[in-house]
Amino acid sequence: MSKWRLLDTGILTAAENIALDEALLEAKNNGNIPNTVRFLQFYPPAVLLGYHQSLEQEIRVDFCKRAGIDINRRITGGGAIYFDETQLGWEIICEKQFFNMRIADTDFFKRLSQPVIYALRKLGIVASFRPRNDIEVSGRKISGTGGTEDGDVFLFQGTLLVDFDIETMLKALRIPIEKLKDKEVDSAKERVTCLKWELGYVPDIDELKIILKESFEKKFDIILEPGKLTEEEELLFKEKKNKFESPEIINKIKLPKDAQQMICSIYKADGGLIRISLVINLSYNRIQSIVITGDFFTYPQRAIFDLEAELKDIPADKKVIEKKIKDFFERNHPQIPGISSSDFVNAVNKALEKIDTARFRIPLGLADRIFTVNGSFAETIAKSPRHLLIPYCAKSLDCGWRYKRGCIKCGECSISEAYRLGRNQKMQITTILSFEDLMETLEKFRLKGVSSYIGCCCEAFYTKHLEDFERS
Repeated sequence: MSKWRLLDTGILTAAENIALDEALLEAKNNGNIPNTVRFLQFYPPAVLLGYHQSLEQEIRVDFCKRAGIDINRRITGGGAIYFDETQLGWEIICEKQFFNMRIADTDFFKRLSQPVIYALRKLGIVASFRPRNDIEVSGRKISGTGGTEDGDVFLFQGTLLVDFDIETMLKALRIPIEKLKDKEVDSAKERVTCLKWELGYVPDIDELKIILKESFEKKFDIILEPGKLTEEEELLFKEKKNKFESPEIINKIKLPKDAQQMICSIYKADGGLIRISLVINLSYNRIQSIVITGDFFTYPQRAIFDLEAELKDIPADKKVIEKKIKDFFERNHPQIPGISSSDFVNAVNKALEKIDTARFRIPLGLADRIFTVNGSFAETIAKSPRHLLIPYCAKSLDCGWRYKRGCIKCGECSISEAYRLGRNQKMQITTILSFEDLMETLEKFRLKGVSSYIGCCCEAFYTKHLEDFERS
């Protein structure tokens, strides 16, 4: 058995922890330190960018400043993460030849994740590896991993969720959730878990470290001996600490603010409603991340989470997406009553159509609020719609015209602006006073052969009556 060093650096700031990552990797590449397993914790809470990520596109900077959350950039790739003092980080700093595997490979990630999986099983939690780089429990992420290399050595790290403040994480990171609605928080909870949720209590952190130590020893066939930083590491740490405390490292990568956007779609299939929320990098035309929700039933339950993982970081190309989804269904055979692979293809494509809408010189953030029925935006506009439908509920509560046709254009709400724009286009404007009124109006349109119209309503109304709109 070879002897490795166990390094427990306790609670440090984000800048200190990342500076130490770089110091350990450099010292190991210099050949002056043993293979090492490190335990680390963070305080104050921090959001950590992946090495290649842009600050503005991944993190809600203003919220982090108000909440006292540190912001920094890892030396490893991957996505942005939220790290507070309840979570336990673990790292492996080692020469490549010890494992005799290709570093940038899913099998390598799986191999290095085995000690943590084994430790979780010792706690009574059945965990497994999910490609590309997560450790999961019943389809819910409990540890993310990632790594980097320098010469003949590598650093591989992971975050073990002990307890988890999911609402703060959602507010700090720009993830594909539109608003912090209860159902969206619940949806996020379905995708992650932590030791507290699995065990019903928060395990003692020192006992957890002992279990992890024993698991690393067993799975790597090594002996871990507690150690301290060498003099070389201390010097490197002090030197690099200044670097990671500077704003230059955090702002290292700047992309246009509109290069990465969130777009959404709502698609009605026979088996239920499919909602797609995805973050797309417009500069590279890639889907960065995706969340699929809805009122459908899935067996096994984790199938949707696995599909999301399959669609992460791929080209935003309809043919690529269709192949990915259909291959996933052929390999895994998920049972989703009333919903086929084609329905998911259509749902994702419906979100991507928002990009086509933006080509009409509509900012993508506004284009995302446009939903089309029975045709694309381009097809609808090509028909030169002459009717504009305005909901009564968009008028001010104290407006004397709230339950009347028309508008006196007082400027107290946005309806007067809608009337102005509609009249400039010589459109016929109708205030819709109820759902029944809407159905009667649409029936009149059908009898008159009206091929297109523009209307506005809240998302909840659109979702509830999508089939009514399609039939009209």
